[in-house]
Amino acid sequence: MPYEFEEILETIRMTAVEHFDIRTVTLGINLKDCADRDIDVACQKIYEKITRVAENHVSTAKEIETRFGISIANKRISVTPISIAFDNFKRGDFIKIAKTLDRAAEKVGVDFLGGFGALVQKGYTNGERELLEAIPQALAETNRVCSSVNVASTKAGINMDAVNLMSKQIKETARLSANAGSVGCAKLVVFCNVPEDNPFVAGAFHGVSEPETSLNVGISGPGVVLQAIKEAGAVDLGQLAETIKKVAFKITRAGELIGRKVAESLKVNFGIVDISLAPTPAEGDSIASILEAMGLESVGAPGTTAALAMLNDAVKKGGLMASSYIGGMSGAFIPVSEDAGMIKAVQKGHLSLEKLEAMTSVCSVGLDMIAVPGDTSAETIAAIIADECAIGIINDKTTAVRIIPAYGKKIGEIVDYGGLLGSAPIMEVRNLRANDFVSRGGRIPAPVRSLTN
Repeated sequence: MPYEFEEILETIRMTAVEHFDIRTVTLGINLKDCADRDIDVACQKIYEKITRVAENHVSTAKEIETRFGISIANKRISVTPISIAFDNFKRGDFIKIAKTLDRAAEKVGVDFLGGFGALVQKGYTNGERELLEAIPQALAETNRVCSSVNVASTKAGINMDAVNLMSKQIKETARLSANAGSVGCAKLVVFCNVPEDNPFVAGAFHGVSEPETSLNVGISGPGVVLQAIKEAGAVDLGQLAETIKKVAFKITRAGELIGRKVAESLKVNFGIVDISLAPTPAEGDSIASILEAMGLESVGAPGTTAALAMLNDAVKKGGLMASSYIGGMSGAFIPVSEDAGMIKAVQKGHLSLEKLEAMTSVCSVGLDMIAVPGDTSAETIAAIIADECAIGIINDKTTAVRIIPAYGKKIGEIVDYGGLLGSAPIMEVRNLRANDFVSRGGRIPAPVRSLTN
């Protein structure tokens, strides 16, 4: 479909005034062919392949930015889940691999690289167990490496042994990065039904069914949607949904154009457009502000879940009209620390952990960038992860937990991470124990809806 002159002018306005940008172009790289029995040889293969394939990734994206006048906020890399290609290694070997990934990412100029993770929803191999044990130290001793672990799926159920192990690793990651507000946990995600083509870190990885290389793009347009809702005025909700659909259509078109141009220049496969509305801490670039513009006094009020569901659905419908290659998570992100409106709502007491959990049942991802008191127990974190996984497997959707038990911090304090990570108010966690439940371990069986054949 050719681009009309008016469409180009409108895209320029969205970029200049309404915070529209391409949030990320993420280059996926297969590392399965880097396997070797010798850890030093494997690390050398990893370093050489990433620096060779991604050598021009950042410079190419910058050239496309300049040519089209649309900002690309982040240029990132994802790799094959490390446990898959290197299952024969031990904990110390995986830390060496993490440091190699970090050096390669620094060499090619990207700020984050995703894929230091595993898919263990049905159980783990010996190598996957070793990798999970390595995560806290690996994240503490690297700057750019991100980790994600899938512990549940609609087809497999919930691996509670993995949930319990990951809750302990989150606590240890928080302790090891205590001097920086436990920021290590911002690079660690626990997933249910993880998509293989998600371009957004910290959860990005290059799926096992992906080609040798691929370029996935994530767009970001909360400011554009907010402006459209304000301009729509006092229309009914059906008309408001149509307004959101039209905006989603436009930003998806722009996102696919940029993604395809970057992929074409790099001579790699174009993968997908992830149409998730991803907020930033900047004023006016907030999912919370969108919900409030729809008519809520504050995010967290009764009606918040309904408004978010409508927003998410309209964005998907608009995106699907614009492109045949929608993928990733494609919905609305509600990270607390990265959304100025969410931060305000938490500080005013309008938004609780329980309300956020309800909201995650109708939008993409899950409990994201949630800071809780540092003395929150591993068992409570495991129970929070299990709750999110339950929402995921029953509704056959992606959910995730990126939680930060901020070491030494109490309810009401704020941890400031700066940049896109924003600042996180420490949220209250109910002081009710689920220890006897989560410590049973084992695997919660797959739900009835998994039997679709």
